[in-house]
Amino acid sequence: MRIIVTGGAGFIGSNLILRLYEKYPDWEIFNIDKLTYASDQSYLKPLKDSGRYYFKKVDLVNRNEVHDVIKTFKPQGVFHLAAESHVDNSIKGPEPFIQSNIVGTFNILEECRQLWKEDEESWKNNRFLHVSTDEVYGELEDDGYFTEATPYAPNSPYSASKASSDFIVRSYYQTYRMNVVTTNCSNNYGPHQHDEKLIPVVIRNAIDHNEIPVYGKGENVRDWLFVHDHNDALDVAFHKGIAGETYNIGGNNEWKNIDLVRTICDILNEEIGEGPKGDYKNLITFVEDRLGHDFRYAIDASKVKNELGWEPSQDFNGMLRQTILWYVNKYKAN
Repeated sequence: MRIIVTGGAGFIGSNLILRLYEKYPDWEIFNIDKLTYASDQSYLKPLKDSGRYYFKKVDLVNRNEVHDVIKTFKPQGVFHLAAESHVDNSIKGPEPFIQSNIVGTFNILEECRQLWKEDEESWKNNRFLHVSTDEVYGELEDDGYFTEATPYAPNSPYSASKASSDFIVRSYYQTYRMNVVTTNCSNNYGPHQHDEKLIPVVIRNAIDHNEIPVYGKGENVRDWLFVHDHNDALDVAFHKGIAGETYNIGGNNEWKNIDLVRTICDILNEEIGEGPKGDYKNLITFVEDRLGHDFRYAIDASKVKNELGWEPSQDFNGMLRQTILWYVNKYKAN
């Protein structure tokens, strides 16, 4: 099988490629990524000369580049993960999010449609998996959960651009009956995540003995999902998901930001000893809240569990500690 993974040099994408490569020895995997500041190909170096992993620098906004890859490689499946994803960056400058997340999604979706419609078997069997976020649903108060029927109410340029891409993918099923599936996931964590995300930010600042910034009072709540659990869910959705359906993927693991930050500090105290200022929690500093900061995200993942048989399997405390140690080794090596 010939598979394209978009954004495969990113955090989730690179982890996904490694897992798919190991699990499906008869798959050829083509990684296309425009190599932004958040990309890192080093994680995939072991696959470079394998003969069934390929990489090409491609900006999905460039329709001609996308066309050439699709026509040449002729994928039988696409895992579409490529996206601008950092909310803070979307507030500072939203245009790259509109281009990458909306126009980029349209370009690869349309090029796949044009290729697959040429053959009845391809049209029926080839699949486009669109990977999105729970942020498209807006925010929750103290109770309740996002379900696949929750109305969209995005509150940042990032989540609005992802919501738009979700609707484009939906329309390709409703209009053309194209074999598409969409997933919406909660916050991912794990080794190899870019330094701008919350968990790496806390670890890096603690190790460097700098202030650990926390928005507002740290009361915002997120549902945390280990990246390998997420990728196992994507694998299941790709193979078993029903065309045109959406599946919410969550970790059943809600944390207030401040509680998570304090837990990371406690683990650092245990693993590497306190810093010059003592307990790493002494470094926590509350900063002005982010514009449009959603209060709480929480996913009801019962549909993917009941219909596709997936649920998170990784222990959060163990995986968080493992993740922290990975970053400690990385930052100390630098």
